[in-house]
Amino acid sequence: MMHYFHRQVQLWGEETQAALQTKRIAVIGSGGLGSSLAFALGASGIGEIHMVDFDTVSLHNIHRQIVFKTGDEGKYKAVACAELIEARCPYVKAISHVCNFEEFTHKNIEVDLIIDATDNLPSRGAINTYAKAATLPWVYGSVEAFNGQVCFFEEASFNELFKITTKTPAGIAAPIVMHIASLQANLALRYLAGLSVKKDKLYYLFFNEEGELVTQKFALPKSEG
Repeated sequence: MMHYFHRQVQLWGEETQAALQTKRIAVIGSGGLGSSLAFALGASGIGEIHMVDFDTVSLHNIHRQIVFKTGDEGKYKAVACAELIEARCPYVKAISHVCNFEEFTHKNIEVDLIIDATDNLPSRGAINTYAKAATLPWVYGSVEAFNGQVCFFEEASFNELFKITTKTPAGIAAPIVMHIASLQANLALRYLAGLSVKKDKLYYLFFNEEGELVTQKFALPKSEG
């Protein structure tokens, strides 16, 4: 196993790599962010990854959802992502859940971290509510057009900071999806490996009119609840 993870072992040693095998995460959503997370985290050695999504692949998904290809239309996204994870890494157990987030929570599966890969504010609000009740950290990510946001939530509350609406997002460029998922994956992997992570800080990334990548950071207040 350590030969497979050789370059990661060079980063943090065999003990930390072995410890990752005891960790369990849930990725809520298996579309754009979720499929990129399946690639980024699926071969990292995390012991158990739960992919949660009730939706199937559509043609208009494929340009930004890197797990899927033409001909995959109609397949369950969570199933395809879990299959990819196990095909790439025999040391990770990937479990698909073809259901919504509320149905997943009723399964009472214990995890160390939740990663948001949804595409709407109400779902993120539900993740936040559940995470607070279960005293679990979670990693938020969102994308729209050429911009995105990332945050490792622990003591701050998404529901107190964001107005929950059913607003339909604008168009999305594929590269920003993979970029935001990569940042989420780095936060998640550092946390699971026991490395330092800046928590409750919102990172907002966007390309300005001149094509320059700009990153803004906002410290979030602790939840009042």
